[in-house]
Amino acid sequence: MSVLARSFYRRPTVEVARALLGHLLVRSVGGGLLVARIVETEAYVGEEDPACHAACGRTARNAVMYGAPGHAYVYFTYGMHHCLNVVTEREGFPAAVLIRAAEPRWGQERMRAARGLGPRAAPTLVASGPARLAQAFGLTRRHNGLDLADPRGELRVERGGRRRGEKIGVSTRVGIRVGADRPWRFFLEGNPHVSRGPRAK
Repeated sequence: MSVLARSFYRRPTVEVARALLGHLLVRSVGGGLLVARIVETEAYVGEEDPACHAACGRTARNAVMYGAPGHAYVYFTYGMHHCLNVVTEREGFPAAVLIRAAEPRWGQERMRAARGLGPRAAPTLVASGPARLAQAFGLTRRHNGLDLADPRGELRVERGGRRRGEKIGVSTRVGIRVGADRPWRFFLEGNPHVSRGPRAK
């Protein structure tokens, strides 16, 4: 597999959010690999987007969003969950795509253990939701700022693709109180690993 180049992310965030569907999130850990196919994303665009973490301007927490595209922005929320984002657009403009859900492909036993799931738990409980995904991959603030375009990086996005007949669904973003009317959530229609949310537009 080939790692997605930085130029892939140096585009409008909404475009990147759609384009990420079907590609593979990969983490090298403990001599093995964790691999999951991205099936759901959300776009957050600039200081004018009230739901974007940059709406308050640049801070120590969101500084990575102002950096080069293709880096991981990992934040901690509600005092208990981590979430993974991919920085997009040009350097100096704060924008990112939240990876909301993924379909496990490799290293599922390790992902299940990280999630505290037993062998009979449904596969859809592994990474269907941003907090579940981060937990399955063992992601924390330690991974904030990692270069996802580095072929030798611990965390990266490799080229995958959509299957024949797969369609992209679109809806408003979920789990936010402001900017919830923007149709910037994208997902692979019919995929059971997509998290719950508004119906497609």
